Amino acid sequence: MEKKVVVVCSVVGFLGLLSAALAFAAEATRIRASDVETRTLGDCIYPKSPAVYLGLFSAVVVAIDQAVINFVSGCICCKRNLNRYNTNWTVALISFIVSWVTFVIAFLLLLTGSALNDQKGMQKMYLGDYCYVLKPGVFSGGAFLSLASVSLGIIYYLALQKPKSSQPWDPPHNQGIALGQPHIPPRTENPVFVHEDTYNRQQVS
Repeated sequence: MEKKVVVVCSVVGFLGLLSAALAFAAEATRIRASDVETRTLGDCIYPKSPAVYLGLFSAVVVAIDQAVINFVSGCICCKRNLNRYNTNWTVALISFIVSWVTFVIAFLLLLTGSALNDQKGMQKMYLGDYCYVLKPGVFSGGAFLSLASVSLGIIYYLALQKPKSSQPWDPPHNQGIALGQPHIPPRTENPVFVHEDTYNRQQVS
C-alpha cells in the first residue's frame, strides 16, 4: 500500500474517532431532567453544560473529515480512467452516496443536540408543567453516524485508488518465449552449382 494512502486513511480515521469521542462526551455531559431546578412560578433554572461546545466541535470535525476525504478522492463522476462496469466502481459509488447521507444526518443531529442543549439561565416551563431537556441518544446517534460516514469515506477512497496501485498478476505474454519458428543462421557463402555430368564423371573416375 502506498505511503499516501496510509497517511490519508490515518488522518481521516483519527478525525472520525475524534468527532465520535467528542459526541459521546457531549452525550455524557448533556443536561438531564435531574439537573434542572424548578420554581413555584413556573420557571426552569438550567445549569451550564459543556455539551453545547462538545457537540459543535464534533460537528465541525466531522465536516472537516468529510471535506478531506472528498478532496483527496475527487469526484467519482470525473474519473475517466475508471471502468464503470467493474466491482470497484460499484463499491465506490455506493460508499460515496451512503457516506454523504450518514454525514448529513450526523451533522444535523450534532447541531440540533447542541442547540437544544443550550438552555441558558432561567426558562419558562413548557405547557406549564415540565422543563424541556434534550432526549437521550441524540449525541450518541450522531457519533455512530459520523463513524459510519468516515468508514464509508475510507472505503470510497480505497476503491478509487485500487486500480492505480494494483499490479497485474499475469506476466507479459510471449516474453522470452520462442514462437516455434526455427532459427537458421544466415549463410555467408553463395551456393556453387555443379553440372550433373561433371558430378557423374567425378564419381566414375
